[in-house]
Amino acid sequence: LRTSPRLLCVATQQKNTGQNLEEDQSQSQNEQKVEPSSAEKMLTEEKVKLEEQLKEVTDKYKRALADAENVRQRSQKLVEEAKLYGIQSFCKDLLEVADILEKATESVPKEEIKDENPHLKSLYEGLVMTEVQIQKVFKKHGLLRLNPVGAKFDPYEHEALFHAPMEGKEPGTIALVSKIGYKLHGRTLRPALVGVVKDA
Repeated sequence: LRTSPRLLCVATQQKNTGQNLEEDQSQSQNEQKVEPSSAEKMLTEEKVKLEEQLKEVTDKYKRALADAENVRQRSQKLVEEAKLYGIQSFCKDLLEVADILEKATESVPKEEIKDENPHLKSLYEGLVMTEVQIQKVFKKHGLLRLNPVGAKFDPYEHEALFHAPMEGKEPGTIALVSKIGYKLHGRTLRPALVGVVKDA
């Protein structure tokens, strides 16, 4: 059989058209492949940005929580200290009363406290009872006496009025207490006024 040139032409044209269609399809597929990859790139960048923002927000949140906890603890500490030391100025004023009571009882001659002097005896006993009671009240509220005779000098608890050499006494110790000191819940409210032994 002899094929006509016209048929050959048509066949070749169809073949070429088929190839062109295949090329167009493969080219469009390639373009489609390129498009998703750029979209993926954009999504990846967006994801990275969002993760960074999330990390930043999380860090800020954690810091805010820590700050809030610190503020809460500080406030609680201030409230507790206010409860303990809020009476500080009131106590300081009462110390003067305690000092006067102590001086009053010390000034009464012991030999005069007899049944023959009932008024003086009653007055003295009343003063002593008042002094004992005020010390009980002080102790109840955390206020304690500092009478440091023989103790080592501590500048946080004692105030030195003088330094003097004394035989038989160790240098740096307290030989004399001029005025009793007081502590409120472990904090020095009034230092004891003392005389300190120094080297000869």
